[in-house]
Amino acid sequence: MRRASEIKRAGQWDAATAADRVVLDAGDRHLRRVVLMAERGARFLVDLPRPVQLRDGDGFLLDDGSLVAVAGHPEPLIEIEGHSALDTVRLAWHLGNRHTDVEIAGGKLRIRRDHVLEDMLRGLGAHLAAIDAPFDPEPSAPHGHGHSHGG
Repeated sequence: MRRASEIKRAGQWDAATAADRVVLDAGDRHLRRVVLMAERGARFLVDLPRPVQLRDGDGFLLDDGSLVAVAGHPEPLIEIEGHSALDTVRLAWHLGNRHTDVEIAGGKLRIRRDHVLEDMLRGLGAHLAAIDAPFDPEPSAPHGHGHSHGG
């Protein structure tokens, strides 16, 4: 079985040279060691030294020199926009305070569909639009979680 032990990041390789493509949702793009089957039938072992978060447009470099493109699978999302840039930053703060995965897409935010968060955001004056799109949330910052949410 072919093996992928290196990742080429989006923009650092020519996607037109890809021999095949795998389509994965955001959760499945966080990996270290797994067997994948690409669209044209390429089966390969991903064997990375540490877990990575892949983004739409990244590529696996296989041991035979070929590349397999990574594509984000469309997911049900909410696109969020404030009345101003400052409002959007405030909305992002509220989402981060709830440890929600967030993607920054231009001047808008994206999260997975969640009716509780959607109600909160509407109450904060956000404009919301339901979309289906690949989800590329910001990587989580490492932290010791040494703060308290209690009172």
